[in-house]
Amino acid sequence: MTNQFDLTDDQRAIQEMARKFTADAITPFAARWDEDHHFPRDVVKAAAELGFGAIYVSEESGGIGLGRMESALIMEAMAYGCPSTSAFISIHNMAAWMIDRFGGDAVKAKYLADLVPCEKIASYCLTEPGSGSDAAALKTKAVRDGDHYVVTGAKAFISGGGENDLYVTMVRTGEDGPKGISCLVIEKDMPGVSFGAQEKKLGWRSQPTAQVNFDGVRVPVENLLGKEGEGFKIAMAGLDGGRLNIGACSLGGAQRCLDEALRYTAERRQFGQRILDFQNTQFVLADMETELQAARMLLYTAAAKVTAGAHDRTKFAAMAKRLATDTGSAVVDRALQLHGGYGYLQDYPIERFYRDLRVHRILEGTNEIMRVIIAREMMRQ
Repeated sequence: MTNQFDLTDDQRAIQEMARKFTADAITPFAARWDEDHHFPRDVVKAAAELGFGAIYVSEESGGIGLGRMESALIMEAMAYGCPSTSAFISIHNMAAWMIDRFGGDAVKAKYLADLVPCEKIASYCLTEPGSGSDAAALKTKAVRDGDHYVVTGAKAFISGGGENDLYVTMVRTGEDGPKGISCLVIEKDMPGVSFGAQEKKLGWRSQPTAQVNFDGVRVPVENLLGKEGEGFKIAMAGLDGGRLNIGACSLGGAQRCLDEALRYTAERRQFGQRILDFQNTQFVLADMETELQAARMLLYTAAAKVTAGAHDRTKFAAMAKRLATDTGSAVVDRALQLHGGYGYLQDYPIERFYRDLRVHRILEGTNEIMRVIIAREMMRQ
């Protein structure tokens, strides 16, 4: 008999499909993508053929209309092979959902048919060179001129920058602070859009990251999501789901490293016995498993709350993101230690996961900002 802590049959089928796709299309190639800084656009399109390009885009708009729990299961499964690629697909999903959820008929008709199959891929543009954690201080300006906005400014650390086709961009249309922010969909090929050099990164090397520059870009008014002044609220709604997905990517990456550590310590012998037979090794593995499962349970609870629109969904999304990304990093660190010197080599996958998971504690809101959100929500109660 199922209960609230079990997956449904449908969820298990989705998880299994994502795991099989990962085993076939991602895991065997991820190390090479990382080494060559290769962006596997063909694999992103193949994921979209399974519906993974529009997981929670509504069925009316061509998506598969699932909840945040199913999305977390998919992201976790794909991150088992490559957290960088899984996270990239998560960001596209967030941007596509924002267009579906907040866009008018014209902007949805214009873009969603290409976004769902990942014929076109979308980026999310909030952070600027001068505003990261203080996102409401963004400076990129959009001035109304007839039936267009004229956009000037820059966005930093944009996943897909220079490669992706659409940029869901937070711009300032009014006063300082969050109430003066609006959200526009901007195309790569609009005159005045340009990109900085590709960033050289510690991890996430299978996806492009660059600054996006807007120099007097004319964007049709119909590309506005929601109303003027609603951009910050829309951006934060997108981040509730994004935080769950990035947490799920940490869970998937950490699970892979735990499995690798279990396998390695069973094979490697020291002092006449398997490393796995030392009680200290067993204690470390037991703690890794316990902490990972605890983070997973919180993340799945938060996913259910975001899907249901619960009043405390933002707090739970922040708690889940904080715990899952911190725990993911800690599990991978111990897996590397259990591998000894071999864990430090690129011959084994651990060091790649160590690098890839580190950024999860920074993006979609730093874990310090997650604590600010959690405390603020507690004080409201």
